[in-house]
Amino acid sequence: MCTRFVYNGREDTIAGFNFDIDLSVWTHKVIAEKDRFFIGIKMPDNRYHSFHGINRNGNVGTLLYVHGNENGKYCSGERCITIADLTERYIKGRILLDDALHMVKNNKIVYAEDASMQAVLSDKDGRVLIIEPGIGYRLEKTTYSLLTNYSVLNPELTRPYIVFGDDRFERADEQLKKQNDNFSIEDAFGVLNTVRQEGLWATRVSFVYSVKENRVYYVLNNDFVNIKEYRFDRN
Repeated sequence: MCTRFVYNGREDTIAGFNFDIDLSVWTHKVIAEKDRFFIGIKMPDNRYHSFHGINRNGNVGTLLYVHGNENGKYCSGERCITIADLTERYIKGRILLDDALHMVKNNKIVYAEDASMQAVLSDKDGRVLIIEPGIGYRLEKTTYSLLTNYSVLNPELTRPYIVFGDDRFERADEQLKKQNDNFSIEDAFGVLNTVRQEGLWATRVSFVYSVKENRVYYVLNNDFVNIKEYRFDRN
């Protein structure tokens, strides 16, 4: 379970993300590099992959678990691209948002072999590309964009799988509607704190990225009092 949003204010575009994960299933760590800040997920190849993170060029990509559908199931072949591969390419800076949009339009975007996920890709201009394998995609630039673990393009498809009591989307949406053009880093953390998770699928990392500052602010394990920072080198 995760929560992701992008808010376009007057002076800044701010992206926020809550990373909720079961530690008995996945191993992760925060990794900061010269050109990339990401939550590394350890995969069978024994490497930490960047499926959730930020590139210094302003690319922000995240994956969110979703109940799968038959049209989005994994397949191999020249025309099939997994959502995990597409998102990691984006975070690594190998493609930009227009490239990702072209790939979505001209290829079949599918789930990874071991998990069904949907993606939110955003850029420094405040554009947001929502990709839901087997359902479709949407490119938008609005005051704010928001996604959790259910479809926004075809809500009825995943509505039967909403976990009882999971109203993160509604609560985050309510908070974002109250904001204004001066939306700040503090406001972003306020939203993330409101929808943080506890228990087995607790929020392990929360990050907020400021396009204007080209800086990442993040907290670990819901410790919203102790905010860490990582600023990309401007050189």
